[in-house]
Amino acid sequence: MKKIIVVFSVVFLTTFTIANAQSDFGIKAGLSYNSNGDFKEFTSEVTNIYKNEGKGKSGFNIGFYGKLDLGPIYIRPELLYTKTTSEYVLNTGNTEDYKISKLDVPVLVGIKLIGPLNIFAGPAFQYYLENDLKGLNFDAIENDFSVGINIGASVEFGKLGIDVRYERGLSENEASWSNAGEKFTLDSRPEQIIFSISYSLAKKKG
Repeated sequence: MKKIIVVFSVVFLTTFTIANAQSDFGIKAGLSYNSNGDFKEFTSEVTNIYKNEGKGKSGFNIGFYGKLDLGPIYIRPELLYTKTTSEYVLNTGNTEDYKISKLDVPVLVGIKLIGPLNIFAGPAFQYYLENDLKGLNFDAIENDFSVGINIGASVEFGKLGIDVRYERGLSENEASWSNAGEKFTLDSRPEQIIFSISYSLAKKKG
């Protein structure tokens, strides 16, 4: 129940901000190439630690944005549902996918450059909804909330916008569990290259 209340609070506050943006608001969606941090398997021998950096796979995001113009700069809050997947080879030789679902709330500050070109950066506040490996849900993730950073560039052509950004989780946030006397930890911080398309619901057709 606590998680549901928090999720609805985040959605409400962000939607309110976006809906009241004086300049622009709209919808957006994107594809990403993403990975998480190290997977560590502590075997029964304390000195033996199996470490795997993992392999990135594709993911996606979908949501809303608002934009407030302030002359040559702008502020752009977003509310996104994000799904990421990383692949890990376990000590047993089995390959498993680690899947994360989360709400992302980037708050970006952008600078208008030449013509339709912009650059931007800002924090991304993240709330984890699901944390899954081999069909198991881990309640032992350190924090439901974490903070990341976005940096990127975009171009706008009328109602259509295209951007590419790099996202990196800043807060340490491991999932941990035990099985048959062995301990496992998995870094849940995302690292993504994201390609997105947005469509304005406020601008008039040129």
